[in-house]
Amino acid sequence: MAVVAVKSTLITNADATPVVLNSPRVDGGFERVSVATAAITSGDSVGSTYRMFRVPSNAVMTDLRIYSPDIGTTTISDIGLYDTAAAGGAVVDADFFASALSLKDGALNGEDVLHEAAVFTIANSGKELWDALGLTADPHKFYDVALTLTGAADATATVKLAGRFAA
Repeated sequence: MAVVAVKSTLITNADATPVVLNSPRVDGGFERVSVATAAITSGDSVGSTYRMFRVPSNAVMTDLRIYSPDIGTTTISDIGLYDTAAAGGAVVDADFFASALSLKDGALNGEDVLHEAAVFTIANSGKELWDALGLTADPHKFYDVALTLTGAADATATVKLAGRFAA
């Protein structure tokens, strides 16, 4: 075992001579909040999408919480990113935030799912979305944060998704 003294990038930059300014998206910037609801209906099949809110490609996601009652016995969802309708509406990464999230095994009351999937890892915290997606440059566009059913809905309920991000 060893005693270590580790500095985050923010502290390393602040201690540098000359001081290196950190991006306001990760240090002292303003945070934005989006809160959306959608009705999942009994009979909605696998592949159904619920586009919840829009974020810019340069957003740094800080929190993503889901609120949902227990929805039946088969309802499972991914949470990820899609291109907007104006950009073609294609899936970018359907399970970027959460993969096979059970909406059927009890109510979710503000469960943080930002890093639930192995895609957007804790190591990606502080990265702008375009960078976390592995792109070489910011495409300067918006993405829709969306739920995609991976298990058909056999009950009806309203889900809420609340996202916090700096942009």
